[in-house]
Amino acid sequence: MKKALFLFLFSPLFLVGQNYTISGSLTDSLSNEALIGAFVTVKDGTKGTATDVFGNYSLTLPKGTYTLVFNYTGYQKIEQKINLTANVKINQQLKQEVTEVETVKIVVKRKTDNIAKVEMSTVKLDIKEIEKIPALLGEADVIKSIQLLPGVSTVGEGATGFNVRGGGVDQNLVLLDDAPVFNSSHLFGFFSVFNPDAVKSVKLIKGGIPSNYGGRLSSILDVQMREGNKKRFAGEGGVGLLFSRLTLEAPIIKDKGSILVAGRRSYADVLAKPFLDENLADAKFYFYDLTVKADMQIGQKDKIYLSGYLGQDVFGSGFFFDYGNATSTLRWNHAYNDKLVSNVTAYYSNYNYSLGVEDDESDEDFKWSSSIVSYSVKPEFKYFANENNTFVFGFQSIYYDFKPAEASFSSAGTSVDISLPAQFGLESGIYAGNEQKIGKKVIMKYGLRFSGFQYLGKNDAYILGEPNEVLDSKPLVETVSYDSWDVIQDYYNFEPRFSVKLDLDTASSLKASYNRMSQYLHLMSNTAAATPLDVWTPSTNNIKPQLADQFAIGYFRNFGKDMGWEASTEVYYKILQNQIGYIPDANLTLNPFYEADLLFGDGRAYGVEFLLKKTSGKLTGWLSYTLAKSEIQIDNINNSDWFPSRFDRRHVGNFVVSYAFTKRHELSANFVYNTGIPATFPTNSFSVQGYTVPQNPSNTFNNSRVTDYHRLDLSFTIYGKEKEGKKFSGDWIFSVYNVYNRKNAFTIFLDNSDAVAGPQAIQYSIIASIVPSVTYNFKF
Repeated sequence: MKKALFLFLFSPLFLVGQNYTISGSLTDSLSNEALIGAFVTVKDGTKGTATDVFGNYSLTLPKGTYTLVFNYTGYQKIEQKINLTANVKINQQLKQEVTEVETVKIVVKRKTDNIAKVEMSTVKLDIKEIEKIPALLGEADVIKSIQLLPGVSTVGEGATGFNVRGGGVDQNLVLLDDAPVFNSSHLFGFFSVFNPDAVKSVKLIKGGIPSNYGGRLSSILDVQMREGNKKRFAGEGGVGLLFSRLTLEAPIIKDKGSILVAGRRSYADVLAKPFLDENLADAKFYFYDLTVKADMQIGQKDKIYLSGYLGQDVFGSGFFFDYGNATSTLRWNHAYNDKLVSNVTAYYSNYNYSLGVEDDESDEDFKWSSSIVSYSVKPEFKYFANENNTFVFGFQSIYYDFKPAEASFSSAGTSVDISLPAQFGLESGIYAGNEQKIGKKVIMKYGLRFSGFQYLGKNDAYILGEPNEVLDSKPLVETVSYDSWDVIQDYYNFEPRFSVKLDLDTASSLKASYNRMSQYLHLMSNTAAATPLDVWTPSTNNIKPQLADQFAIGYFRNFGKDMGWEASTEVYYKILQNQIGYIPDANLTLNPFYEADLLFGDGRAYGVEFLLKKTSGKLTGWLSYTLAKSEIQIDNINNSDWFPSRFDRRHVGNFVVSYAFTKRHELSANFVYNTGIPATFPTNSFSVQGYTVPQNPSNTFNNSRVTDYHRLDLSFTIYGKEKEGKKFSGDWIFSVYNVYNRKNAFTIFLDNSDAVAGPQAIQYSIIASIVPSVTYNFKF
């Protein structure tokens, strides 16, 4: 039986017969930039493929005469007739559509993308879609945009990151040109670290995750930076109320290589300085980031990419606090032949923060810095076996260096070192997968990933005992010292992945998927929302890796004139193991024995997602709704019963719409509604000598919710006139965030300071007013 199954799945890889391969690349005719996800299909047939992240494609067909169609969103279609009698390489440069529709920023996408591909629980956003969405202070933002998609939410304004299908912010693998970004926010979550002028594509994978991704439970956010213009010098940027940005690009060698440099800086501190008193004269509150990417074609078979990011948030006035990311990625893409290509990626990633107080008068100061640095190498190979099978395989190794705290306190000339020891880990994974077409209606994508993690010395390992009381800290029984590179603890997991698509007719399909994920890194946070000061920790001898199994099934359909409407429904169920909880008053700050304050349990998340999207015409946008539940069960918390996780949002609805009145005038709006996040409130109270004391005698956890969240945003765009040969154009964006002045609650807490009135519920809001803005964007 096993042999028969193996032959069924893999024998097609080796059956080539009288087949020949058409391969090549698709690029933009103006900039020579690679086009990701462009389609190469056989006219009047079912055969076809899409370009990869480097714009390359490979299509294997039987000997014969064909008409090939080269097609990409917003570009003119090209048809080419060929007589296929041998392997052939065809490179095409596609021209952007120069029509009235394009002038008003409306593009027509391939009408069958969402139903034809095997991918489910996956959303791709074009940067032009992101730029249309009204945003805080008129600045297009990747993270804020994906929060408007089904299955995605946040715990509130000013919260770092995003939550996917009931998971935590640490359960999302955020990649910038394949390098992980551990904190994707500026200004504590109001803006993301991704400069929209440097972004090429945004892809969010919520389920059916392919085997070449690993390390997180809930999602993959894959952000690819665009390449520079290989034809000529060009630039673009914007001037807003809070920050400005500028992007410059130019060829290194015309048609072969390019470089792109994009920078942003906020200037609220500069604008506010004349109005600050002497005590705040040295105040600092700004952020900046710099993004760079270079690429070079070397011969016919090799291409090298080098990209980097550096960003920092800086605050201070009598104190200092800053946090930021630095990443760099080196990629080498090589074509061995028409069927086998490789992509070798090496990256460096550093997330760090520091804070402290320096008082020259009292000679007292406090300094604390923390970082997580990772280095990785990932060779990946793609083999286009034949017209029905595309095989992917590779491995990845990641080395982690955690510095939870390098801290000291000084007073009266005496300095005390309160640093915590560094931690080290090695995460590895080997994977293989195949996308297989079976007949004309079925496509399967299946694979297996084997991952491992070693918790390494030089470090001490703590052996913990059982607590005296159920919610006390665990006592330290023994400390064991390990030398450098000694393996303190290791873990290994098999991670199967499977997706299948069945075409029901030419306009609809049914899809299903399953994936198991392992996560060896953990974000320590016992607050309502994650903050930049939260500490990342590896799996240790006391902390097991998190595991998740997710099942999903979905129905996808296109309808309407020119198939301009998309509709989908997905149902998912996710089972989580080794979820982390905390004892009451757990100490996670500068505590070498933080593991003693941790509790562990299971989680589950399930729900249904609906999406209705209009993709063409003057009116475009989408309506999404998610009905979901996310729960956790931890021994001795909430009487060991299941309770809502802090990421639980029962109802999440988003309405995003844009309407182009004329060629140059467009109105956009989005409306957001979320059920309030869970919170723990007292269930009754008693009086002692006139004082009212609230209590929760049943120890229920997350037994209530803050008020529901809803908000309306509007924006109006005036596009500049674009004329043939004109080198400069500018757009004006006028926007209003929180149009009807909703005071949404970030959290609600009890104030028990008034003995007579008793406990009072106090609502804390981050943005409690209308926020108008104007932004000017330009290109040259």
